[in-house]
Amino acid sequence: MPPFGAAKIRAVKKERKHYHLDWTLVPENGPRFENLVACHLAKWVEFEQDVEGRDMELRYFRDVDGREVDFVVCERAQPKLLVECKWGDDGIVRGLSYLKKRFAAADAWQISATGKKDYVTPEGIRVAPALTLLRTLI
Repeated sequence: MPPFGAAKIRAVKKERKHYHLDWTLVPENGPRFENLVACHLAKWVEFEQDVEGRDMELRYFRDVDGREVDFVVCERAQPKLLVECKWGDDGIVRGLSYLKKRFAAADAWQISATGKKDYVTPEGIRVAPALTLLRTLI
């Protein structure tokens, strides 16, 4: 998966991320959960491309200051969905807050594998269990 880089952010533009189609191959819980979400988002993006004809792609964000967001779904090169994966009910990741401020129209989610909290922050980031987001995808 290629990184997302826009002119107004200092993003890393060359590093790629790799995910397994079989996420059970990943031994640690956190990375396995992120891999599972990657597969679901990739399937949804491909469906939207093939069936609906939308110009969409799945990317991630990492900048030179160490901020990161696991997934950035873009449509026509503009972020539409920002997703950060956490194992539990952790605080909001600074990379997600950073991108949400720069792309206010994008839906932003911080999802958890084991967390139970479900709320929206004042900046518009939805914090919820992963199933809340994943059940909206095909």
